[in-house]
Amino acid sequence: MQRLLHYLFHTRNHTFVVLHLVLQGMVYTEYTCEIFGYCQDLEFSLYYLLLPYLLLMANLVFFTLTCFTNPGTITKANELQFLEVYEFDEVMFPRNVRCTTCDLRKPARSKHCSVCNWCVHRFDHHCVWVNNCIGVWNTRYFLIYLLTLTASAATMAIVSTAFLVRLVMVSDLYQETYIDDFGHFQAMDTVFLIQYLFLSFPRIVFLLGFVMVLSFLLGGYLCFVLYLAVTNQTTNEWYRGDWAWCQHCPMVAGPPSGEPKIYQNIHSHGLWSNLGEIFLPAVACYDRKKK
Repeated sequence: MQRLLHYLFHTRNHTFVVLHLVLQGMVYTEYTCEIFGYCQDLEFSLYYLLLPYLLLMANLVFFTLTCFTNPGTITKANELQFLEVYEFDEVMFPRNVRCTTCDLRKPARSKHCSVCNWCVHRFDHHCVWVNNCIGVWNTRYFLIYLLTLTASAATMAIVSTAFLVRLVMVSDLYQETYIDDFGHFQAMDTVFLIQYLFLSFPRIVFLLGFVMVLSFLLGGYLCFVLYLAVTNQTTNEWYRGDWAWCQHCPMVAGPPSGEPKIYQNIHSHGLWSNLGEIFLPAVACYDRKKK
């Protein structure tokens, strides 16, 4: 078990990439075979039904870009260039620190990835779902990939819900009655209606439940990633900065005779500037060099 976990989460492999594509394929197969045909019979707008496929194509494009784009690997050739991009705060990112593995000077906001075994500039995290680090050069692709994935799950949930609601309205199921365990006629209630729909359309109801849970999970993570983007933080910096509140953290502990050093985000320069560093990293580097 330890070897399996180490292989899955501590070595580069394509297991989660394949799993991602298989799950996505299964969901869209169910959508095509079950919901798409029924919705056409109920005269849903074709543009409405094709929206999940448009989001899928966009998602696969940015998924591929996130997987195969160099995240910002630091090498001997670009070491000096990266050292000039961000200033050192001397708390989380002190000056003149070398990576013991790569034997390179560590630029501010960089980190050595133990999975990929290289240092990455503006390191965010290593994502097993794309089998790549998220860094300065592919954060923009990762953000749009996550946005389109969340949107596709949410759109599919909305279409599935609309189909079931339209079905109930057209067939007047909410006006029907049923006989309970005591032989009495009861008006159709919500619980019994859901049970009836699950027995009649089990695959559609199960798909709806799955994409709804997925939408909430992805939506929550997307909000977190957007918060990091607009405040010009990375997941690595947010995590380490959160620990900085701990007075016993050696990362922020000052000398015994001096004032304790407190981490502050010195890289945030306003909403548009922060987003510019993500979506136009080359321009951001050039502008900083000119200054």
